[in-house]
Amino acid sequence: MGILDRFSDIAKANINDALDRCEDPSKMIEQYLRELTDDLIEVKRETAGIMAEETRAKRLVDENAAQIARFAGLARKALAAGNEDDARVFLTKKQELEAEGADLAEIYGVEHGNASKMRQLHDKLVDDIEELNGRRALIEAKVAVAKTQDIVNEYEPRTEASTVARGAIDRMEDAADALLDQANAAAELGRAPLDAAAALEEKYAAARGNAAVEDELAKLKRDMGL
Repeated sequence: MGILDRFSDIAKANINDALDRCEDPSKMIEQYLRELTDDLIEVKRETAGIMAEETRAKRLVDENAAQIARFAGLARKALAAGNEDDARVFLTKKQELEAEGADLAEIYGVEHGNASKMRQLHDKLVDDIEELNGRRALIEAKVAVAKTQDIVNEYEPRTEASTVARGAIDRMEDAADALLDQANAAAELGRAPLDAAAALEEKYAAARGNAAVEDELAKLKRDMGL
């Protein structure tokens, strides 16, 4: 495959379409820049060779044209001097050069076309690289925003589930409070009725105990002469 065939995709490439199709433009742009830079190096090298061939072909065309003009002039001089045979020789050579010149002109046309295509490829690569470099920061920022949004989207359902779970826990706590209230009420109902007489008996028994202590304390003071 020739160099022009191999680089035909470069001329058709659209960096915007390439970035739209990729899943991660921030990674894709780095890879694409590396590939374009490598292509640019190769295109420069190949373009230089093709332009050299174009220059050589043009030089051959110019030299051929100069030779044709020279032999045409010699034929005129020979004819002016009355030497028709010499003029025929010069004209024969001129016609040979003209036939050769047609082939040289065709070759130059092809080389010139190839050189023009390569220059177009070179210019497109330079433009694409400049555009990508200019858009890199913006693309990376957009990718960062997209990744952040993905994280938010991932955790948002979990937040909703947490809210639902919290509501269920609140309902269970309310149910537990109700059960506790019921148990306390049942315990209160299960207690024995208060006996007023027994309560008063306990009160006066305690008073009698206190009086006995006071009597013994007074007796101890008298014994000690206090």
